[in-house]
Amino acid sequence: MTLPSEPERPAAPPGHTLRDSLALVLCSMALAALLHALHAPASMLLGSMLVAMGFALRAPGLRVPPPLFGVAQGLLGCLMARSLQPAVLQRVAHDWPLFLGFTLLVLGASAALGYTLARRHVLPGTTAVWGLAPGAASAMVVMADAYGADARLVALMQYLRVVMVTLLASLVSALWAGHAAAVAAPADWLAWSSPGHIAATLLLALGGMAVARALRISAGAMLVPLVTGIALQGLGWLTIELPAPLLGLAYAVLGWSVGLRFTRPILNHAWNALPHVLSAILSLIALGLLLACALVVLGGFDPLTAYLATSPGGADSVAVIAASAAVDAGFVMAMQLARFIMVFLFGPRLFQWIAQRTIPPAHR
Repeated sequence: MTLPSEPERPAAPPGHTLRDSLALVLCSMALAALLHALHAPASMLLGSMLVAMGFALRAPGLRVPPPLFGVAQGLLGCLMARSLQPAVLQRVAHDWPLFLGFTLLVLGASAALGYTLARRHVLPGTTAVWGLAPGAASAMVVMADAYGADARLVALMQYLRVVMVTLLASLVSALWAGHAAAVAAPADWLAWSSPGHIAATLLLALGGMAVARALRISAGAMLVPLVTGIALQGLGWLTIELPAPLLGLAYAVLGWSVGLRFTRPILNHAWNALPHVLSAILSLIALGLLLACALVVLGGFDPLTAYLATSPGGADSVAVIAASAAVDAGFVMAMQLARFIMVFLFGPRLFQWIAQRTIPPAHR
């Protein structure tokens, strides 16, 4: 399927651009604060993306400067590297048959569902498989954009799934644990432990962006800091620290970058595809429930631990619930991050293979 063609957008006058940019920032902060108060996942990124979608229709000249977008990708890579602590990686290595088997099942199911959407001409090429890829949503959007998928539709699919999975995870937690699911504690926007660690983290993000640009690595602005950060962190040479304002700015930039690319034809296309996308997401969630039952029966895990471990996406939100409930939080995060590692290592080639081998050229 070919997406609706887009007319070239005229550049906005400088005065209008400055005024619209300030309005974009203020409106994004307001909506993000509202979403956070409602305990919505990824509130800063979602709020910024939704506001930017509205501005894209009325102020089409707005753009995120490429260097700023590159730094935001680098900080996202640092965030993922910080999550992949040596203890988590050791647990995955120790029980690798279990993690590998369950991860391959979810990855295979998401690829098959994405293939089905593409074959039915619901979404074009690899957009469908990237949109259903079971990994960290922000990272999937960045990687999808770098590998030629439509980042706008991928973002809509990823964050729709994050919201659905998080709501269901909160419900399961409340029913199983007998109390309301926990929500994220308010971030201390003025707290940091070491300016040196923050400076080193920023240097890693900037250096990764420079290396990726010099070597022309796809999604390298995120992947180079991710891989380098894991290695340096494992050797004890780096402590990654991302204070809330810095991380919030990175999420906002990522949200603006995606949202400002929307047009009316793309929104209409997404609306028409919504029933099919919801069906695919629900199928993926149902598979997660079946795998959770298998963990309970075969592995002896309690139902809540099993469900949180097999939930397809929303790792950050699942981590908040797991940290405050009587579950094996280490196993939950190891399973979630194992899926991200698999998509990171094999997703691009697998999804491109699907496009080349099974989708007609006219629909790629």
